[in-house]
Amino acid sequence: MTNRHGNRYLQLGLNVAYYRKLKGLTQIRLAELAGISRTHMSNIEAPGVEKSVSLDVLFNLAEALGVEPGKLLEIRE
Repeated sequence: MTNRHGNRYLQLGLNVAYYRKLKGLTQIRLAELAGISRTHMSNIEAPGVEKSVSLDVLFNLAEALGVEPGKLLEIRE
């Protein structure tokens, strides 16, 4: 990734995928709940794909997943 914060976007995608699977949701269903397209949802979770995520989308994803927004931004080692 050429993005300066590429590792953070990668971690965001991994966290979204983790909580999505934990909740038993498909990408399509989470996209519907968050009010975004399936393609955008897929791009958020895809490693190595440049994507941007607005705060509104971050908040919508967190709400749909039943977690605090900060959980989606945690860096796991």
